[in-house]
Amino acid sequence: MATSLPYLALRTFVEVGQRGSIKAAAQALSVTSGAVSQQIRLLEDRVGMPLFTRERSGLRLTEAGASVHPALLQAFEQIQETLLSLEQAKSWQTLTVSTVATFAASWLVPRLGRFNQRYPHIEVRVEATSAIADMRRDRVDVALRHGLGVYPNLHVTHLMAPVLVPVASPALVPANVVLTQPQDCLEYPLLHDADRADWPLWLSAHGVGNDPRAERGSALEDDFLLIRAAEAGQGLALVPVEYAKEEIAAGRLVQVLDKPWPARFAYYVVTRPEAMQRDEVKAFVEWVIEEAQGTT
Repeated sequence: MATSLPYLALRTFVEVGQRGSIKAAAQALSVTSGAVSQQIRLLEDRVGMPLFTRERSGLRLTEAGASVHPALLQAFEQIQETLLSLEQAKSWQTLTVSTVATFAASWLVPRLGRFNQRYPHIEVRVEATSAIADMRRDRVDVALRHGLGVYPNLHVTHLMAPVLVPVASPALVPANVVLTQPQDCLEYPLLHDADRADWPLWLSAHGVGNDPRAERGSALEDDFLLIRAAEAGQGLALVPVEYAKEEIAAGRLVQVLDKPWPARFAYYVVTRPEAMQRDEVKAFVEWVIEEAQGTT
């Protein structure tokens, strides 16, 4: 027949054995000396033998008590370490953020150090993908998405609208060639976003009417590919200026015209409604919005 372990009595035995004093053990356990004496008596009754010898200077372990005390002491130390690990695990939080590769590399990842400094207990895991995540199935906590902001049944917050600028390789548009008007871009091959929307909208915003040349050229899946194609001299790309800063600074790309126009689409922070109740999600959303507001 199974019997329960006398945990409290064993814990008391370990403390008294370490300290050799009922009073000292009582202070360590935050109980009265009478309570300690009672637990020792209960344990000795349970095992049917004395575990301590009472002396004027305190208590000394009997031979039987001394034989089991080291193992019990080690066991309770392991229990304490396990409880500490559980407490640390509770305080350490993991957050999965999904976004497209270009946004992750050019904007999010370079700024994550500031989030880590502010919230060292939150570990951010970035998934770079162009696929729209099923946030429940894929266990995504926050998605940063470029679109129209229509994400049914999800909590959506506007983040920022990147400014699009036309860029090209210096080999395609050398320094001695100056483009002065948006329609000048139509003299070159155009590199389009996946839905071929940005170039026509950009041209229309600058007063350039319908022109069949605005529809020509290759279409690529994301801004990273557009930038690489532009670097290779394949045409003019219309990309967020933030993404092309490094290439422009290095001279691999040039901004061919100073006629920026905000993109038709904006970036949005997307979460499950219930996820906003979690401290780590709320902290990240507030931080990323703060970073976006500071973007120039």
